[in-house]
Amino acid sequence: MADPYSILGVSKGADEKAIKSAYRKLAKELHPDRNQDNPKAAERFAEITHAYDLLSDAQKRGQYDRGEIDENGQPRSPFGAGFGGGSPFSGGGARPGQGGFEFGGGIDLGDIFDGLFGGGAGARPGGPRPQPGPPPKGANIAYEHLVSFTDAAKLEPQRITLRDGKTVEFKLPPGVVSGQQIRIPGKGQAGPGGNGDAMVTLKLGKHPFYDRDGDNIRLDLPISLKEAIAGAKVKVPTIDGPVMLSVPAGAQSGTTMRIKGRGFAKKGGERGDQLVTLQIRLPSDLSKLAALAEALPDDPSLRAELGV
Repeated sequence: MADPYSILGVSKGADEKAIKSAYRKLAKELHPDRNQDNPKAAERFAEITHAYDLLSDAQKRGQYDRGEIDENGQPRSPFGAGFGGGSPFSGGGARPGQGGFEFGGGIDLGDIFDGLFGGGAGARPGGPRPQPGPPPKGANIAYEHLVSFTDAAKLEPQRITLRDGKTVEFKLPPGVVSGQQIRIPGKGQAGPGGNGDAMVTLKLGKHPFYDRDGDNIRLDLPISLKEAIAGAKVKVPTIDGPVMLSVPAGAQSGTTMRIKGRGFAKKGGERGDQLVTLQIRLPSDLSKLAALAEALPDDPSLRAELGV
């Protein structure tokens, strides 16, 4: 992936507000709902969301700026230093000796190992030695994976590229949240007892106009003054596609309406709802409201509950 600053079109010194503004502008332009016939737009949308996810996290942004992690959020030097040359023991080289191996000082390692594994002074000479445990598996490998808002809500299958360049598909669990880990068996480092696992930490992406509220999705929906006064059927976006919503006559700004089953998948198999909050927008040409304002009566009790 390219540099996240260049992807969003901001400078490295850009503040949080500028980064968020750049993301929102690009997200509205490239969102898949507006570009259903353009797969490249969907790819770009995922790219800018990943870039924003990194730069909007102050800790990760600092790590990236310092060169500690790459554009994918992975450490630039994932493996620590190994052992240096030579034996990890001091005291010179080992040579075969009676009852085991001897080091320079004449220490019989056979006696030491007997003490560690149940032998020694209290052990019956020639008695059975305990069986060794199973050989250890290889180390796990940690990954981070960004899941889009809509994929998380609908539990769409995910694919991740492993360090060996291969890709693997995995499923999202119901009720998935940021920070949750997914274990992919056998996709870690090799070891005497088999491969370790891939441990994938999930990060849920943001959305330009949806917000998550538990298993529900919240949306602020602009409506016109005419629609609020007379009532209307208006088209509302959901993660499953647009639906028609009946706005009642005399609707107030701040009124919240519910669309069943259009939220996040729950652990029990059902889905949450979409909560739509109406926001009345006045016409930009205020001259058209002048006659209406003159015809409306004053209501002195409007703010009585506030004590004024």
